[in-house]
Amino acid sequence: MCCIPSGGSDGESPSAGVIFDNSGNLYGTTQSGGANNDGIVFELSPSGSSWTESVLYSFTGSRDGKNPVASLLPGANGVLYGTAEYSSENGVVFSVMP
Repeated sequence: MCCIPSGGSDGESPSAGVIFDNSGNLYGTTQSGGANNDGIVFELSPSGSSWTESVLYSFTGSRDGKNPVASLLPGANGVLYGTAEYSSENGVVFSVMP
């Protein structure tokens, strides 16, 4: 099996679906882990018979949110959109450009 988040900087606890782009890259989120333990947005790129993992964004738990638990949505020109918690009553919509 390939590319299971190991916790720490590459994230942990993926709970949402993943999406593919036209090049075969896979994108998703984890609800914890990352540099601040507030979740990440990740990319898995095909590399021969394996995959290469990249952390596209590590949430800080501040105004950018934390703990994303919903699937990403593809937008125009490759931008990815998603939602994350901000506090117990609010959330944020975020965008990431791979």
